[in-house]
Amino acid sequence: MTKRKRGQSNKSHGPGLDVTAVLRVFRDGGKPLAEKEVLQALGVPSAKKQELHNVFRALEDTGKLIRVQKGWGLVESMRLVSGTLEISRSGVGYVLPDDKRRKDIFIHPKDLGDAWHGDRVVAAVTRERKDKNHEGRIARIIERGIKTLPCRVVKRMATDLFLCRPTDTRHGMSFMVDYLPPAKGDPEPRVDDIVNVAVGEKLEYKLYSGKGLELLGAQGEVSVQERLVKLNHGIPGPFPPKTLAEAEALPEAPGEADFAGRRDLRDMDFVTIDGARARDFDDAILVKKHGRGYTLWVAIADVSHYVPEGSALDKEALERGNSYYFPQSVEPMLPERLSNGLCSLNPDVPRLAMVAEIDFSAGGQPGRTDFYAAVIQSKARLTYGQVQRALLLGDEAERKNIAHVLPMLETAETLARAIGAVRSERGSLDFDLPEPEILFNLQGEAEDIRPKVRHFGHQIVEEFMIAANEAVARFLTAKEAPVLYRVHPEPDPAKLEALFALLARTDMATKLPAHPGAADLAKVLREASGSDLDFLVSRLALRTMMQASYSPKNDCHFGLASTCYCHFTSPIRRYADLVVHRSLKRAIAGKPAATKGAAHLAKVAEYISRRERVAMEAEREILKRVTVLFLSDKVGRRFTGIIGSLADFGFWVELKEVMAEGMVRLSSLSDDYYTFIPDRHELLGERTGRRFKLGQPVTVELSGVDMGRLAVDLSLVEDGEAKPAAAPQKTKSKNARRRRR
Repeated sequence: MTKRKRGQSNKSHGPGLDVTAVLRVFRDGGKPLAEKEVLQALGVPSAKKQELHNVFRALEDTGKLIRVQKGWGLVESMRLVSGTLEISRSGVGYVLPDDKRRKDIFIHPKDLGDAWHGDRVVAAVTRERKDKNHEGRIARIIERGIKTLPCRVVKRMATDLFLCRPTDTRHGMSFMVDYLPPAKGDPEPRVDDIVNVAVGEKLEYKLYSGKGLELLGAQGEVSVQERLVKLNHGIPGPFPPKTLAEAEALPEAPGEADFAGRRDLRDMDFVTIDGARARDFDDAILVKKHGRGYTLWVAIADVSHYVPEGSALDKEALERGNSYYFPQSVEPMLPERLSNGLCSLNPDVPRLAMVAEIDFSAGGQPGRTDFYAAVIQSKARLTYGQVQRALLLGDEAERKNIAHVLPMLETAETLARAIGAVRSERGSLDFDLPEPEILFNLQGEAEDIRPKVRHFGHQIVEEFMIAANEAVARFLTAKEAPVLYRVHPEPDPAKLEALFALLARTDMATKLPAHPGAADLAKVLREASGSDLDFLVSRLALRTMMQASYSPKNDCHFGLASTCYCHFTSPIRRYADLVVHRSLKRAIAGKPAATKGAAHLAKVAEYISRRERVAMEAEREILKRVTVLFLSDKVGRRFTGIIGSLADFGFWVELKEVMAEGMVRLSSLSDDYYTFIPDRHELLGERTGRRFKLGQPVTVELSGVDMGRLAVDLSLVEDGEAKPAAAPQKTKSKNARRRRR
């Protein structure tokens, strides 16, 4: 997972100089102590002073001790908290404490000092608040979180000296970068090129030295944007040689020896259904009708057969946590020899799999289950488009093309609809929000950003995967085997209360229960579906949601309304699924749980949850960057859109003609002063009474884009004209908020 940092060892530094013993002295002392006092308390001679100083420095490195005027103080006793600093794009920071029992500490930009996003720091708590995050300031930087970062060239200062600024807008400093091309004739950096920079020492306020390590290229190229996002977020790149060597040592295909002890299902009509561009197929399905009921087989690539726990492949997979997907590239969790070859359920070749076999009633209720290792041979590699054309649109040519598996698919559709109805009835949430898809031309330039096409063909696979995940989770729980559950807490109570309070003032009021709660959310979404309030309800409901994560404790999955859920169906791209497969194999064989206990499983859960968040943040950022590039030559063009979010300085508009978002700032509106009313999600004009509210349609003009800020600026179009920014006249109102940014 993560390597031990300097100073984290608990080994003894000589008689009486054990780290634990030193900490005990500070805790018993009840005050900051000088080195002499600690030596006396430990009963060791003054000759050990240097060794004690080394222990102090080690404890300082890990954030447990901090220097004070006359010695050292215990961080935990001084209203000081050690943790990792996260800075948002708005400039505010939060310290995420090492002690997970503590809440995050809010840091105002003026209290950040020289700390950067990602640094390990010690924060001093300056203000305690009962129901909110405590406030604090950065007292000390324990360790820089970054050693290198990609920067944009702003100006050439001398022959080999360039003024550069980080591409990650969470970093507000600049660098004076020395860069010499690696070889004669190699390109030199130009303004707006991206250079990967090794950070150096501080030169003056917000200015640091740096050394250029690599010229990535022009910032207008999507491939360069992908590379810098990977560097900004610490996305792993090429696999280490030892990992690749283990992968290369594996066979091209499974052999008869691998089939021993497995059920031979090669004659059964399994199929895979994936996107047209997919290259790794880790799930295959098969459905048969039996009387009034059905049997579903979900076969999942048996990655654990080839990736033993503790191997180089396993350690690297854990370090990565999951695969990372970008518009033009993928950084996989496993080498391609496994992900696209040996473990991929490619058609017409034998593959090892773990199978969940589940019986269902005609109404979609699960019954008998069975789990086992098998060998399968997929009969077709289908795409969602093929399934839609053949199954849902009745395209005769496509139906003929897949005639050998069409009857099975028709049975699968019937079962999937029944399972989906059961899931909907129990309260599973379905926001059905469109996801963007970037279309590229042959030169690798973005041609369009459209909503991904979704239809019931996608849902067939999703329903079966959810059913298999639940069945495996229930089985392992009943066996008291260790499980990495997928958990999703109930919505934020305050946000949920605000949502229902807002809906009580709309036409939805008569459809709300007397005392609405989280359990009513699914019904509210269904009631609003297709109405004028659909957009508002779905967006606000989504904002009440907490983040899903992994846990060794079963805390249920609110979004799926599932009381027992895990991830079993994607071991090629998620480490959590690999852990579940290993546990399932031991449970099937009647073997005891792995020697590594609950504490290890909890650490794995926390770590891979963090890596999942890294992947999500990186994917969001590259989408934003490609969007800005795509719109950069469309300044002056008009679009229609819907207000998707509001703040006291403007509102964001989701464009209809292209799947992108931009902001109309209040500083571009000159007809009135506007007050933001958070509980109504409205901006209200003081003089005119004009309103801008969530879900309101508007016409806008693209007035500018800024790659540095990742900003898309829009102007409101009224009476056929875009309103330019203007200096408004002052109003006599004393109570209205007048932030105009």
